Amino acid sequence: MHYQIRQVQLSDVERCYEIESLAYPVDEAATKEKIQIRAKQYPEGFIVLEDQNQIIGFINSGCTDHVVMSDDHFKELVGHISSGAHLVIMSVVVDPEFQGQGYAAKLMNAFIDLAKSLNKKSIYLMCKAEYIKLYEKFGFKFTQVSESSHGHAKWYEMQLALI
Repeated sequence: MHYQIRQVQLSDVERCYEIESLAYPVDEAATKEKIQIRAKQYPEGFIVLEDQNQIIGFINSGCTDHVVMSDDHFKELVGHISSGAHLVIMSVVVDPEFQGQGYAAKLMNAFIDLAKSLNKKSIYLMCKAEYIKLYEKFGFKFTQVSESSHGHAKWYEMQLALI
């Protein structure tokens, strides 16, 4: 397993969009425009995992001092402040061809280390019920059922305190 985790580059957007489209249902996947906005405006919070020089997964995020997980505008980084105390994960995604091999865990561990190095107070994310236990393994705690109706699904808000 020869993998590398690095900060996103704008030339990665097309491949990231391809993975997002393969891994998420159509009404949940971020558009290419949203992925590009995240890569342009906050590359510090956007990491990609490469295996043999091919991107196979990524995590992207935004920062804020006031987390409102159901705010759909924030997915386009409206209200994003790089110096914000809290990271909000938008996507944790691995190409379906490479799922089940531990890559998501490698990404999450690297992202948590990144958040600590950026002196963030916490990381927030939303997930479906079947992923709650996965994120609990990384120290995330369930906070509430989200008011978000993204993709017409039921979402659960999770938080990892770093301080």
